[in-house]
Amino acid sequence: MSRPFLRWPHPTLRRPAAPVEAITDEIRAIWDEMIEAMDAMPGVGLAAPQIGVSLRLAVVDASDGRGQAVRMANPEVLYASVQLREHEEASPNLPGVSAVIERPRAITARFLNVAGEIEERDFVGLWATSLQHQIDHLDGQMYFDRLSRLKRDRLVAKARKLS
Repeated sequence: MSRPFLRWPHPTLRRPAAPVEAITDEIRAIWDEMIEAMDAMPGVGLAAPQIGVSLRLAVVDASDGRGQAVRMANPEVLYASVQLREHEEASPNLPGVSAVIERPRAITARFLNVAGEIEERDFVGLWATSLQHQIDHLDGQMYFDRLSRLKRDRLVAKARKLS
């Protein structure tokens, strides 16, 4: 049984999440719950604040066959490509709307992995887009914060009509 997605504008979605001190069984259980929720959407990533857990935890799985989720605590971008990639982004926290967002096509990220070790890994394409989207959530941001004020206001107004 996974936790429900918080509905925007829930305050937890606007607060930076707390750093994870250590990888424990509780953290692993939250990751498992996040993967279950992500797969049920279906989506290619999820950040813990989206389900009401204000910790810097993210999961990303942009693989074709699924089942290859990368579990991350305290993810941060070390390097980002100059080349950008456009992708239509959405969030289960604000259902029914989406927007095309431009982000670096490739990134190198550092995070605590399942073993509690610091890992650096390169992410490209949808993997990179999804991780950057999740880090935004961990920082208390939503994808539509990257839009112009006019586009953001239109998107939020449309979402309110749908809810």
